[in-house]
Amino acid sequence: MLEARTDVVGSLLRPPELVAAQERLGRGELSPAAFKRIEDEAVDDAVALQEEAGLDVVTDGEMRRLSFQSQLAAAVDGFGDWDLDAFLWGNWRSAELGEMHVERPPLAVIGKLRRKRSLAAEEFAYVRGRTDRVVKVSLPSPSLYANFWDPERSTSAYPNLEAFLEDVAELLREEVDELVRLGATYIQLDAPQYPLLIDPGYREFYESRGWPAERWLELGLELDNHVIGNHPNVTFGFHLCRGNQASRWLVEGGYDWLADRIFPRIRADRLLLEYDDDRSGTFAPLRSIPDGKLVVLGLVTTKASRRETVGELVERIREAAGYVPLDRLALSPQCGFASSVVGNALSSEDQRAKLRTIVETAAAVWT
Repeated sequence: MLEARTDVVGSLLRPPELVAAQERLGRGELSPAAFKRIEDEAVDDAVALQEEAGLDVVTDGEMRRLSFQSQLAAAVDGFGDWDLDAFLWGNWRSAELGEMHVERPPLAVIGKLRRKRSLAAEEFAYVRGRTDRVVKVSLPSPSLYANFWDPERSTSAYPNLEAFLEDVAELLREEVDELVRLGATYIQLDAPQYPLLIDPGYREFYESRGWPAERWLELGLELDNHVIGNHPNVTFGFHLCRGNQASRWLVEGGYDWLADRIFPRIRADRLLLEYDDDRSGTFAPLRSIPDGKLVVLGLVTTKASRRETVGELVERIREAAGYVPLDRLALSPQCGFASSVVGNALSSEDQRAKLRTIVETAAAVWT
């Protein structure tokens, strides 16, 4: 298992020139080849940023993605029509910025899923040749796509939600196998849908798909573990958060209801847990972390420009060590800096400073 003390969840702020190039590409004003050069340059800069900060683990910043979860829909036929709102819908909250409501679009899987291309092989292969750090690739948890199954429009392709999600899980497992074949040693599943179950409104939505919350969670973890499979020399991460778009969040509440149900049952080695403010509750649920798993504490917020200090982070890590031994803890941001192209409300310098603070804190704690 990877024992790196510093980590990142996945995404970094998209540079303005990349966002502009994506718009020009969509309007037909930029050739795919020219766009690819701009995209590659954004990835190069993202890797350099993480290396300069001193992180043990790097990603490509998810520069090639519309959203952290969009790659599956982009790489596979059968999902029907969708746009960015497919991954943004919900009631997003922020005391500082105000609420942001995004209506759920009329999503529906309309055909059997068929792979057109790999989801993340290009991402990994490109970065692998440009760094000597551990490269992490993030993939979505299968049950995150439950909102694409519609009981009226999807049954000709899939008679029920379970059949649909089983195909999603199989596609993701094939992706994991391909990434491992290419040399990937650290793969993460992003699963923000599970903390949504602590909110009555979102629990009602997911239960409307056909299962009570307990069964929903049980089946979801079965699918996650199927994706992880059996790869002895590969570290798997599992990320939980409460929503992260435009510096806003979806739900609040601790891990208490989830801890016994998820932490011992998921076959991941590293649990990346959001803990940047009171919305995440206390560290007490960490008691449910079994021996052999490492907890990556997401103490550094990606939602605001406030810059944490080494002193305050050290204090919180020491507090968490009352529940999980210090040698099974690590540090990261609480989520991505840009879970979609929308990005969060902080500057590139804020991002740089936060990554450096993570590294400085880890040095103060573990060396």
